[in-house]
Amino acid sequence: MKKLLYFSAVVTLAALPFATMAAQEMSDMNTGQLRPAGTVSVTGASSLDDLQAKLGEKAKEEGAKGFIVNSASGNERMFGTATIYK
Repeated sequence: MKKLLYFSAVVTLAALPFATMAAQEMSDMNTGQLRPAGTVSVTGASSLDDLQAKLGEKAKEEGAKGFIVNSASGNERMFGTATIYK
């Protein structure tokens, strides 16, 4: 039980910096009252995590509260698009 509690605390604390840096990735199910407000795209990501982070940063620059990744492709230089929600 202590291991589970410790693990969940570490995961929560590790996620805090990312939550404040970029817009939140969302699923189609939790868009709530938010409405689509356009798309963003990025290139040059080194991994899927890097691509997701870059899309989140770009979405935040556009004033979005959240985003949904539409596409991701590439090998060493990945690129992708996301719909942003405000």
